[in-house]
Amino acid sequence: MSSVVGDGKYTYQVDQDWAQIPEGVEMRAAAVAVDSQDRVYCFNRSEEHPVMVFAADGSYLHSWGAGQFEFPHAIYVDANDYVWLVDRNRGQIMKFTTDGNLQQTIGTRGYRSDSGALELSSTAYTDVTRPGGPFNLPAGICVAPSGDIFIADGYGNCQVHRFSAEGEHLLSWGQPGTEPGGLTLPHGVWIDRRGRVLVAEREGDRVQVFSQEGEVLDIWETELIGPALFYVDDDDAVYIPEHNSGHTSILTLDGDRLARWGGPELKTCHGIWVDSHKDLYVVQPGDWGPGRRIVKFQRA
Repeated sequence: MSSVVGDGKYTYQVDQDWAQIPEGVEMRAAAVAVDSQDRVYCFNRSEEHPVMVFAADGSYLHSWGAGQFEFPHAIYVDANDYVWLVDRNRGQIMKFTTDGNLQQTIGTRGYRSDSGALELSSTAYTDVTRPGGPFNLPAGICVAPSGDIFIADGYGNCQVHRFSAEGEHLLSWGQPGTEPGGLTLPHGVWIDRRGRVLVAEREGDRVQVFSQEGEVLDIWETELIGPALFYVDDDDAVYIPEHNSGHTSILTLDGDRLARWGGPELKTCHGIWVDSHKDLYVVQPGDWGPGRRIVKFQRA
């Protein structure tokens, strides 16, 4: 990859070796998020170091959560700096303080709803025949300003679920299929400034936009190959890693593309976040061995 990527306002210097990983510690990143102090959290597929925390300059601070997760998948830091983690295979969503104290758990460990999908795999979505309710291998999470929690339940299901801040299930929507409202591996979810629910339909190659009651409002027509997750900044720029093409895209809230870079060598890119300086962090593969790392893109 070139050391400079992007276009116009969204041009970045690439730092593939940003994370100063301690000797003997392996990074197999699943997802990334940043808190209000610009500390960077890596949700890591490691039993000993599942949540790795770095300073903005890449220096390693500490890790927490050893032995608490089966299959790290998604991370979200809310407006109050609570860290939300999605354990796909356990079927649980957990809320922590920034130093790793568990505050809340949604979902029963190991339970899988009746959607027709039984396999414990990343291709379970191909067996989904009906909406199953919470949860069957959940994938992504976001928290609305109201405190309501939205969960993309996609690997073994075809739904988005809405919960209250207290963890009460309020409603679900979605069904198999490619028609509006049909969801094929809903993988990422975000609440935008307009209060709409953006859903990254990874195997449907599209973003669908819903009301918080599940009404289809829009479907973005811009080409996206396996959109995985979102970050939306305070300028309403939407950052999306395209898992199945290896591209990173930046779009407007109407789905118009502002910048795009990457390619097949970065296929399976899986997480994205932006810090207070508008620097970008992306979970992507590279030439450092198995798994993924966090790559920093510094705004030029």
